[in-house]
Amino acid sequence: MPYQKEQKWIAQVRKEGKRLEKVFWTKKEALSWEVKMRRKPVSNWNDKIATVCIGDWAQAYLDFAEARFTEKTYKEKRALFRLFFKEVSPALPVANLKPGDVMNYIVKQSKDRSGYSANKDRKNLVAAWNWGMKYMKPQLPGPNPCVVERMAEVRHPRYVPPEEDVWRVYDAAEGRDQVMLLAYIHLCARRGEIFRLRWADDVDFENRRIRLGTRKRQDGSMEYDWLPMTDDLYDRLMEHRQTTESEWVFLNPETGQPFRERKRWMKGLCEKAGVKHFGLHAIRHINPSLLANYGVPAMQIMTILRHKRLSTTQRYLHQLGDVKAALQLLSRKEKPSVEPSGPQAAETENRMA
Repeated sequence: MPYQKEQKWIAQVRKEGKRLEKVFWTKKEALSWEVKMRRKPVSNWNDKIATVCIGDWAQAYLDFAEARFTEKTYKEKRALFRLFFKEVSPALPVANLKPGDVMNYIVKQSKDRSGYSANKDRKNLVAAWNWGMKYMKPQLPGPNPCVVERMAEVRHPRYVPPEEDVWRVYDAAEGRDQVMLLAYIHLCARRGEIFRLRWADDVDFENRRIRLGTRKRQDGSMEYDWLPMTDDLYDRLMEHRQTTESEWVFLNPETGQPFRERKRWMKGLCEKAGVKHFGLHAIRHINPSLLANYGVPAMQIMTILRHKRLSTTQRYLHQLGDVKAALQLLSRKEKPSVEPSGPQAAETENRMA
């Protein structure tokens, strides 16, 4: 009788003093396999085991993905295979998976969810099969059957709020939440980068800088960069430090652990402030345009955002002094009067002519 373990079903057969197990995604598949194996002579069991099914492939890849990628990426890949095995049997031998099987699944996901979601599933399937062709024993056959046509996508532009709405939301926040929001505003940080901050490792009051870490790199490894604190952020963090003994800069009071997500936080603040809802990542989008309008060079903006570019460590360190002056422009103090340049200047002259 199969038993459940970590959302998978383990089929088991005992016969003539021997025991055999196999992992399945559904109880139905596990029961079916047990019935078939009980009917076979024990001498034929090895032949059966030698046949790799797509369920074996999925499990092997997910074991790798769990160790290799972030939890969010792993869950995304796991969710894909759960949907995929609703359309294609996990017991199907890998040699029998055809591009048509994958295409049918992708088309269905495009209709049921969206073209964007279908293409994301396609990307993960292609990556999983490529991994199997390289690392599984025996290796998966080629060519990759998951390389099928992409679906059309309808992408909606991200809503980017006006600067005054950002500050209205900031005023609506209180205490620790206001300090956290200021960190997002003044550091142009990604959501998880602020959640992961530790006092000892990431906040350097002596040199007035903060270390932000991201996994948004091709190999998924954590990469760190130091950014200078603005004067306002330094003062608020110093005050906040006196109110907590936790190793984490921003502790979730409900769990006693750092935040992993705050699903309704920004929505509630936007409602309280009476502005159209926007998320934390929208702040990361609005700040570059504000800095550009203030005349900050593009190279400094790239340094602030920490986008990957072919630049040396020395060039990065050389710019940090200028970056602090640029980040100061994101405070609520009086903004500099900046003459537009380039295309903006030409447009202004045309309007005045």
